[in-house]
Amino acid sequence: MQKEELLSKLTQELEIRNFSRKTIKSYLNSVSRFLNYKTKDLNEKSVKDYIQKEIKRKEPSSISHDISTITFFFKNVLNKKIWIPRPKRNRKLPEILTKEEIRKLIEFTLNIKHKLILKLLYGCGLRVSEVVNLKKEDINFQEGLIHIKLSKGRKDRFVKIPNSIIEELKSYCKINYDAILFPSNRGGKLTTATIQAIVENSAKKAEIKKEVYPHLLRHSFATHLFEQGTDLRLIQKLLGHSDIKTTQIYTQISQASIKNIKSPLDSL
Repeated sequence: MQKEELLSKLTQELEIRNFSRKTIKSYLNSVSRFLNYKTKDLNEKSVKDYIQKEIKRKEPSSISHDISTITFFFKNVLNKKIWIPRPKRNRKLPEILTKEEIRKLIEFTLNIKHKLILKLLYGCGLRVSEVVNLKKEDINFQEGLIHIKLSKGRKDRFVKIPNSIIEELKSYCKINYDAILFPSNRGGKLTTATIQAIVENSAKKAEIKKEVYPHLLRHSFATHLFEQGTDLRLIQKLLGHSDIKTTQIYTQISQASIKNIKSPLDSL
């Protein structure tokens, strides 16, 4: 069977399961790379050989994703069962932004639309894709809530509009005649790359030395909530995590408990 036919069958299996377009694209890219490596004698050994080659140049998390997609492909397209062990992941924690760095990031952003994007990324803990897909109809000023629709895992959730931006957001909505909350100047939605550039440019102007990217604002939101004493289950709900284990990373990122420890040296 040719590569194109195999990928077509994989697309069908993904679409009938109602996977998102982003997930389908990710699966197809991953399996396509594997099929570029080998199209004949597809078996467990060929996958292990491929993974052994790839692990030398890719992060363990990317390899785990490849294993998941290729295993799905074998099971649902080739009707074969394979088992490939997952590589041990690197336990590197993100270096979050301080509240002062967040304040500077926003303060040095003069564009109204860009400033609101930063405030929603941090103030609501949104993913980039969620900001890109927001519509004005998703904003409920009466209830003070934003409806995040069909996010990761095709789930809906609500997040609270920060009180400090309600009037600013209302004013912005009045001058924005598009149905999309943050339209591109060329029409349609902003791209994730554009938001990445907005965040990087703001960090550069604010002279923040850390590597700053959109998801870091979400990490910072969750960590700061935890340090304020917000229950982990509520943080899980706000972030839209399916598993509490995903949210528990913020107990490791937070340094507040460590900073509050009194060293026995100080008692001498």
